[in-house]
Amino acid sequence: MAEPRRALAQMDDARISVGNARFLIIEAPYYEDIAAQLRAGAEAALTRAQARFDVVSVPGALEIPIALAIALDRAPALYQGAIALGCIIRGETYHFEIVANESARALTQLVVERKLPFGNGILTVETETQALERASVESGDKGGDAARAALALYRFSQEFGQVVEQAQIQAQRPVLTSGAR
Repeated sequence: MAEPRRALAQMDDARISVGNARFLIIEAPYYEDIAAQLRAGAEAALTRAQARFDVVSVPGALEIPIALAIALDRAPALYQGAIALGCIIRGETYHFEIVANESARALTQLVVERKLPFGNGILTVETETQALERASVESGDKGGDAARAALALYRFSQEFGQVVEQAQIQAQRPVLTSGAR
């Protein structure tokens, strides 16, 4: 089996330091031990990047997009990014597909519409063993990966904003040309 690129896990957190930016972690601790590992990884990554963060819990993965929408509507300027954490383990019914697909769809739609730096740390797995391996800070660190994704997008938005400002300044300067031919 091919090994995934671990670029996010190997990213130097100091390189993506975000000063006082504030992030919202929304967790669905349906599986408490898995959620605790995801949260530990996310909090560690945010702390290393010198970000501030708040954590809220909701019952399940389907409630995460709704909670994020409420937070953004009630306090639109409070958060510069968000991280979703949770776990969906396949059972014997179609419910797995509904929860996995609809939570991902709703989150993607929301963060794209709002242009919000975001990291999705909602695991979708076949077994609890898979979930524990992926959530563990020592092995998979998917909570940390989700936080690093949000941090990287935040830095991108800041840096791209500076590029745009520089381009606008350049566009306003008069163009000097050499003499007429």
